Amino acid sequence: MRIEAGSAAMTRTAWPTLAIMLGASVWGLVWYPMRMLAAMGLSGTAASATTSAAACIFVLLLRRRSISTLNWHWLLVALGVAAGVTNIGFVWGAIHGQVMRVLLLFYLTPAWTAIFAHFILKERLTRVDAALSLLSLAGAVAMLWSPELGMPLPADLAEWAGLMGGMGFAMSNVLVVKVTRTLPRLKPEMRTAVIFGGAALLASVVTLFEPMPAPPAAALLPTVTFIVIGLGVVLAANNIIVQIGLARVPANRASIIMLFELVVTALSSWLFAGEVPGAREWAGGGCIVVACVLSAWAHRQGASRASPAPDVSNIAPDIVEHAPESKKKSTRAMV
Repeated sequence: MRIEAGSAAMTRTAWPTLAIMLGASVWGLVWYPMRMLAAMGLSGTAASATTSAAACIFVLLLRRRSISTLNWHWLLVALGVAAGVTNIGFVWGAIHGQVMRVLLLFYLTPAWTAIFAHFILKERLTRVDAALSLLSLAGAVAMLWSPELGMPLPADLAEWAGLMGGMGFAMSNVLVVKVTRTLPRLKPEMRTAVIFGGAALLASVVTLFEPMPAPPAAALLPTVTFIVIGLGVVLAANNIIVQIGLARVPANRASIIMLFELVVTALSSWLFAGEVPGAREWAGGGCIVVACVLSAWAHRQGASRASPAPDVSNIAPDIVEHAPESKKKSTRAMV
């Protein structure tokens, strides 16, 4: 009986884990079709705007019955803006910079999340949070510093974009928690629509200020349209699948699983772009990854000292959104 129970428990956690790994894989590969669109004449911000719009429309059509739960609130505007900064920073940085360096700067989330949560969620900034923030920042310094370059700052606009995108990602995670507290009746799919819709609107505005390359040739328009729509549908479906996984996997474990994106990005950037991380990138990236893992472990310890939460493994994702804070997960919508 114990063996059967253990096998059933492993099955319940195996599929959600694979869902999160699938999401991480998609995010680790999405930079390549974005570069394809840029090569065809669609700028980074325009690519972000069109794919996000396609994803938003797909979600609204798929779950149109949930639109009634979408009510006006300033937090939704803030979430949309933060998602827009996230998407623009990642897409523009990945198109114009070295993918792995941009993504490592993007993953400085322990530092930014601790700061934003302190001011927005009124969470006390503990010594552990401060130490992990410093560790992740030390990783960035190790990656960026060299005697020739001087100050350990991002070397170009693409790396600055990756850094800003990571700050937007951390802000999005904090605002998701704030939204679930303030608007508990908001359906998860509507939150996804807000994220993609906000990204599409902000990217459309920024596109007006970006120097535009030559527009796609008429012969390439069907291909560009196909990639944009296909990428939007894939990203929207991927976001929904990952939300299902996040509803059934402990938050600390999910944070570690999502680091699989770094592995996929490293392999894809090596295979498709010939980018090989150097010793400084490995050292700095190691510090950032360790900070993320320790951050997940520290939050797990804090949750274990709190009152035990009920088992939510068999509860639908929209119900899990109303669970205690220790069980809530952050949502990521990329490009």
